[in-house]
Amino acid sequence: MSELTPSMPAVVEAFEVTKRFGSTAALKDVSIRVVPGESHALVGRNGAGKSTLVSILTGLRKPDTGEVRFNGALAPSIADRDAWRERVACVYQHSTIIRDLSVAENLFINRQPVRGGMIDWQAMRRDARALLDHWKIDVREDARAGDLTVEARQLVEIARALSYGARFIILDEPTAQLDGDEIKRLFRRISELQREGVTFLFISHHLQEVYEICQAVTVLRDARHIVSAPVSALPRAQLIEAMTGERGGLNVADAAARDALPPDTAIALQVDELAGSDYEGVSFTVKRGEVVGLTGATSSGRTSVAEAIAGLRAVQRGTVSVDGKALPPADVPAALAHGIGCVPKDRHHEGLVLTQSVAENASMTIARMLGKFGIAPPAKKNAFGQKMIDALGIVAQGPEHVVSGLSGGNQQKVVMARALATDPNVLVLIDPTAGVDVKSKEALLSVVDRVREEGKAVLVVSGELDDLRICDRVLVMFRGRVAAEFSAGWQDHDLIASVEGVSLHEE
Repeated sequence: MSELTPSMPAVVEAFEVTKRFGSTAALKDVSIRVVPGESHALVGRNGAGKSTLVSILTGLRKPDTGEVRFNGALAPSIADRDAWRERVACVYQHSTIIRDLSVAENLFINRQPVRGGMIDWQAMRRDARALLDHWKIDVREDARAGDLTVEARQLVEIARALSYGARFIILDEPTAQLDGDEIKRLFRRISELQREGVTFLFISHHLQEVYEICQAVTVLRDARHIVSAPVSALPRAQLIEAMTGERGGLNVADAAARDALPPDTAIALQVDELAGSDYEGVSFTVKRGEVVGLTGATSSGRTSVAEAIAGLRAVQRGTVSVDGKALPPADVPAALAHGIGCVPKDRHHEGLVLTQSVAENASMTIARMLGKFGIAPPAKKNAFGQKMIDALGIVAQGPEHVVSGLSGGNQQKVVMARALATDPNVLVLIDPTAGVDVKSKEALLSVVDRVREEGKAVLVVSGELDDLRICDRVLVMFRGRVAAEFSAGWQDHDLIASVEGVSLHEE
C-alpha cells in the first residue's frame, strides 16, 4: 500500500514543519505523507522529534512554520477540537480510559445520549454495543474499564476514536505492555481495520514489529526527516543506520581501550533472579572498578530494575546484595547505608529540591554526618557544596545558589554530587545525561571514569549510546529479560538491533 503513487490523496501530510521550544528546535523542516489504508511506521531514537510531530498531527500544538493537511485540505484551527477528533486520534502508551467508568461511558464520555434532560443509559449501552459489534471488538459494553486487559482497553480507545468519524489512528508504543499472544491478536485487528479503510501511524521502539505490521516507514533523527520509504525497500541494517547516523564526537573514555580487570576482582553488586511488574528473572554482577551498562527500549524493564536496586521500587522476587550482604527491598535508607548511591531518572521529582541551594541538595544524604540530630550547620553544608562545585565543575554563583536557577546540565551535576556524597561502593545512574548539552555529558561521564578508577562499581542504565561506550559490558533487556550481553567495543548497529529485538542476519 505504501507504493501508491504520489498523486493519490494522502490521509495526512505535514509539509516542512518546524517547531521550536525556546532555543531548542524540536522539529526542523519535517515532512511526512501517510496514504489511505496503510500502517506507516514513525521511528527514531529518543529526542528525534516523534512526540512533537505527533502533537502537531493531533492538533495539540501549532507548528511555527509549515502546514498540515488532511485529505488535501488544511488542518482545522487548534481551537476546533471536534474537527480534529473527526480526522485523527492517538492511542497513547498510557491509556486515557477512565478505569472506574464502564466501557459504554468511556465510549461516549461528554456526548452521552440525553432524554428528558437526563442521560439515556439504555440508549448509550445500545449504541455502545452497536459500535463494538461494527468494529468486531469483543468486550461487554457494561464492563468496568479498569477490569479489562491492556489489549482490550486499547481496542476500546480505537473504537472511541472511530466513533467520532476519524479513520486515521496514531498508535504510540501499542505493544509496550502486551505479551506475545496479545501482540499477535492486536496486529490481526490492525490488519482487519486497514482492510476496512482505517489508516495507522505506528510508533514503536521494536523494529521487528515495523516489518511485521507496517508497509511504509519514516525515520526522524535529531529533529530532522531522514528518510521515508516502503518497508520492503529498507533492509534492517539501513533502517538502523538511518536512525543512528554518524557517531557523535563526545570526548569520553571508551571502555574498549581499557585493561581488563583481574579475574579475582571482588563482586560489589549482585542481582539474583530479580522480578517485578515489568521484568522477570534478571541476574547479573558488577565487580569493583567495573562499569556495566543496562540498556533496552523504554518498555524493556531496565528502569524498574535500576530503581529496585536503589531501593526506590518494590520487587516481587529475587535479591540485591552489596559486598555479599542482601538488602531489604524498597528501602532507600538501607540502600544508602549499604553503600548504594543513585542518580534517579527524574531529577526534578526524585533528584532535586528545586527551591533549595546547591549545598542543601548535595548534602541531603549526609546531613547526619555533618551535624547532630541530622541538622547540619550552614557553614558545613556550604563547605561541602563548594567542594562538590569544584569537583564536578558545577557552574553556579556559589554553594547557596538556588538549584532552580541552574541550567539542566548543572542541575544534573548536583544530582550526581548528592549520589557521590555518601562515598558509595556502588553507583547506579539512570539516564545520567538525559536532556543535557555535550559539555555537560562529557563532564558527567568523566566522573564515572573517575569513580571506576577509585574501585567503585558503576551501573549505567541508559538508552543513549554515548553513555554506554564507557561500559566494560552492556546488558540488553528485551521485554523484561536480559536478552544479550556485549563486551566493550561493540558496533552501534549490533547493539541497537539487539535493543530493538532485531537480528541483522534475518531475511
